Amino acid sequence: MAKVAFLGLGVMGYPMAGHLKAKGGHDVTVYNRTFAKAEGWAKQHGGHAAKTPREAARDCDFVFACVGNDDDLRSVVLGPDGAFAGMKKGAIFVDNTTASAEVARELYAKAHEHGVHFIDAPVSGGQAGAENGALTVMCGGDADIYAKAEPVITAFAKAVKLLGPSGAGQLTKMVNQICIAGVVQGLAEGIAFAKRSGLDAEAVIEAISKGAAQSWQMENRYKTMNTNTYTFGFAVDWMRKDLGICLEESRRNGAHLPMTALVDQFYGDVQEMGGGRWDTSSLLARLIK
Repeated sequence: MAKVAFLGLGVMGYPMAGHLKAKGGHDVTVYNRTFAKAEGWAKQHGGHAAKTPREAARDCDFVFACVGNDDDLRSVVLGPDGAFAGMKKGAIFVDNTTASAEVARELYAKAHEHGVHFIDAPVSGGQAGAENGALTVMCGGDADIYAKAEPVITAFAKAVKLLGPSGAGQLTKMVNQICIAGVVQGLAEGIAFAKRSGLDAEAVIEAISKGAAQSWQMENRYKTMNTNTYTFGFAVDWMRKDLGICLEESRRNGAHLPMTALVDQFYGDVQEMGGGRWDTSSLLARLIK
């Protein structure tokens, strides 16, 4: 058992922290900007609630965070009330936020100034993966520090892997989002084409889903897409944030992402339709409106 803090109790962080307590058996203290939510988590799971990240991180072996973006991450890590100010020497900060590789490298360097360690560890699997403790975790950082953190991370993960030095986890998550964007757009276009052709779209997808066109998105989203139901999974607003990170990184490294840029624009269309909180399969909605 380790002494663990978790910062950020959104749709992902709340169940992830729960798995660290129930499945991992760790002593968990949580922090959330809305303290009442942290108190509710502590009451439900038998852990502790803190009013600041510094208080939550005090004397912990590991501090996890899952917040919104780069600025949110800096706000819970840096400054007099930030986690780094409360962490003991040698403690490990594991960041599960989907953020930029740039901020990962920045905080990795800042961590060493404080005598602590930092691993960027964004996750994939959505709300269902978080609730089921079946996330994929992509990590960047020092191998020896990762080796210490991996057994703790597995409390909420089905797969966890070190991909390289600091920032590599975030870069891998960008690859993940780039691939998802193209697959979902292709599935949306296929369903729209089937409907325009007078075919039974569900029957078509069932027929092709065991062949080369098969994907996780097809298996898990085609039925809800076919009924224009977009209330399950990762929100368009969040995907646009992630794709923005991908496109910004591509401007730094020279990668060409024409499909990603186009799908990002399509998600902008969905937002204009009022679908910012729809799930990412709602790309279909702009094709059949």
